[in-house]
Amino acid sequence: MRICGIKLSHDGAVALVEDGRLIFCIEQEKRSNNPRYQTIDNLDAIVDALAEHGLDPQDVDQFVIDGWAGKVESQFQVLSGTVPVTLKGGPYVERHAEGLLTSRDAVGLRLDGRDFPYRSFPHVTSHVASAYCTSPFAKAGQPAFCLVWDGGTFPRLYHVERRSAEFIECLFPMIGHVYAVAGLHFGPYKQTKRPNWDLGDPGKVDPGGAGKLNLGIAGKLMAYIALGSVNENIIKIFQGLYQERFAADTTLASFRTDIKSMESALATVHDFFDASAQQLKATAPQDVLASFHCFLERLLVREMAIALQRHSRFTARNLCIAGGCGLNIKWNSALRATGLFDAVWVPPFPNDSGSAIGAACCAMVADNGFGPLEWSVYSGPTLQRSDVPPEWEASPCSMHELATILARNKPVIFLAARAELGPRALGSRSILAAATSPRMKNHLNDIKLREHFRPVAPICLEDRAPDIFIPGTPDPYMLFDHETRAEWRDKIPAVVHLDGSARLQTICRTSQHKVAELLVEYENLTGIPLLCNTSANHNGRGFFPHVAAACEWGRVEHVWCDGVLWTKTP
Repeated sequence: MRICGIKLSHDGAVALVEDGRLIFCIEQEKRSNNPRYQTIDNLDAIVDALAEHGLDPQDVDQFVIDGWAGKVESQFQVLSGTVPVTLKGGPYVERHAEGLLTSRDAVGLRLDGRDFPYRSFPHVTSHVASAYCTSPFAKAGQPAFCLVWDGGTFPRLYHVERRSAEFIECLFPMIGHVYAVAGLHFGPYKQTKRPNWDLGDPGKVDPGGAGKLNLGIAGKLMAYIALGSVNENIIKIFQGLYQERFAADTTLASFRTDIKSMESALATVHDFFDASAQQLKATAPQDVLASFHCFLERLLVREMAIALQRHSRFTARNLCIAGGCGLNIKWNSALRATGLFDAVWVPPFPNDSGSAIGAACCAMVADNGFGPLEWSVYSGPTLQRSDVPPEWEASPCSMHELATILARNKPVIFLAARAELGPRALGSRSILAAATSPRMKNHLNDIKLREHFRPVAPICLEDRAPDIFIPGTPDPYMLFDHETRAEWRDKIPAVVHLDGSARLQTICRTSQHKVAELLVEYENLTGIPLLCNTSANHNGRGFFPHVAAACEWGRVEHVWCDGVLWTKTP
């Protein structure tokens, strides 16, 4: 059984699942140096993705399109070649508590000149399915709660078991984009205009001229708050305004994510921050944002605990986290630290980059229940063939030789095998560098045109991580917060954030991935079992699709790929 999952709106992607195993997931931003959050506006992208794996649309048994904004259904205006096509899909959220697996079935998915039938499930169903089916809980046959908090939704709690899943409740009436909107009212990304909602719909344009909500702000704020201090008096102001403007909201269960309700929710959030700004005029913005982060984290933890008490009939002790807010490593760690759960799972694609996988899982689940998906994080696009500019010279390079270059404080673009899934570079499309120089973080931020307060992540051999970080537990997808041990901070200053934390990625030293072999060689050479790891990409674009793109970028003088080192000649 071949199932093709499709995400047409922002973070567009095509995924193929065959007999319960993920074959590939091609995110559009990882093609041709495309912009982040790229949509699929032409169905030929689906045909191309299948063809790259030797398949024709007729070889697929089921096509599934991820749902999107709408109370009853969603609609997509796309092209098939040069022919305009209108597709109707499922809504953003399920229409009733047990309606997660209610699909909208239709015909008209035009691929290569032929119309195919397709199914479409609610957008949140893709999040629940992708998070649970990739989790260790699915493999063990254990039930789990699933928290879905997307930019356009309130935090929604579900319960999943083998044969069913159901909506439990919304934890509180704040959309996930509240975090990004905070950055439009305070700090370095402050602006006077209120941006329009960015639905990422293919074929749609921004009608208002105020610009679209920048989806990258939230991640930057997570770094920026380390410049500030949490102030309990500021938190009290946010608590008071929350009680006044949100706590009594009676639309929690009935909230439906359509364009009108999303715009209304966004306006309410802007009003909330307008009111808070009046009371915080003389306060440093970094303290305001650090305190707001703390307020929201406490709210999330408190309401989760209350919800579990209220629904004590569910005995699950596992939690999956999905939706764009699942990329907030501090909130993930706070939920894990509560002791409410035995285990917390966040997939490497909790945001919409995993929605195509989730859409395919929806069909798998509808037919066979919530079982495990066999998958690898390195299931993205293969490196494309390319013509490297003539000023770059190629020579064979072993892992020991590459480790020696890194030990001389020379960054290297490291391209290996298939790209990783999700928004974070995990060693296949990375810029690697020694972490021992205090100047390396600023150097990497400079060449990537990033603010200096942004952290650089460490990639570390898993068995050595507990010696260097707290807790230092396995974290292969860079999704939890770790504190750097005091005795290591001066040894690896380039990966220590302003607050002493690190966005750690761990990898087992016996992994077949080439980056593990490199880390072992680097450890043998220097005694340090980790390197700086940041994504190899143009600013605001997806990962480099081939060696030529990395060389044309030209900001790093060494590019390693498949045993060959490309060096920029003087």
